[in-house]
Amino acid sequence: MVVPDNVLFEGGKGTDIRRDLMDKCHLHTILRLPTGIFYAQGVKTNVLFFTKGTVANPHQDKNCTDDVWVYDLRTNMPSFGKRTPFTEQHLQPFETVYGEDPHGLSPRAEGEWSFNAEESEVADSEENKNADQHQATSRWRKFSREWIRTAKSDSLDISWLKDKDSIDADSLPEPDVLAAEAMGELVQALGELDALMRELGAGDEADAQRQLLEEAFGGVKA
Repeated sequence: MVVPDNVLFEGGKGTDIRRDLMDKCHLHTILRLPTGIFYAQGVKTNVLFFTKGTVANPHQDKNCTDDVWVYDLRTNMPSFGKRTPFTEQHLQPFETVYGEDPHGLSPRAEGEWSFNAEESEVADSEENKNADQHQATSRWRKFSREWIRTAKSDSLDISWLKDKDSIDADSLPEPDVLAAEAMGELVQALGELDALMRELGAGDEADAQRQLLEEAFGGVKA
């Protein structure tokens, strides 16, 4: 089943549905897909692999999920589309660790480092508590049903690799410094636009815009 990210973490009824799924079905695998695969460009999706009940008892409707295996094919991967097509070779590592059994019963072991995963930084997350460096950079990991319940409050939005393009909020300057830098860049851009308008012979319009700026800033001349 292909679902967008919000299905994995929405609260309220969303949480109830996930609990019911894990109770009545054997949810054994989640594949985190790159962006732009099944939905509109930029929408993030996942594939859930599950069977009703358990292999031993298809009619079982309680505690059917034990361990959930997650493969992260999204973090530090390209955004696929017409110019960067998603091909079979991108799925091959996942198919290998998934195994031949369609119900997820093939022998499995954590650890898969395709697409330079070993170069990823270790994110400070619940998923990486008690995980060693090597395991924390693997694309293929296992999480128990109990851990999902206690550590994630039954959210299935499970990720542990640090996106190399993400911004670490702790390393950002104070808000007033960021605001001052942004305003400085805007003032510089406005000055360049003013000069360009005058070079194009639109001096009167430039003066009018300067007047509007002065009024907007309470009479302070631009």
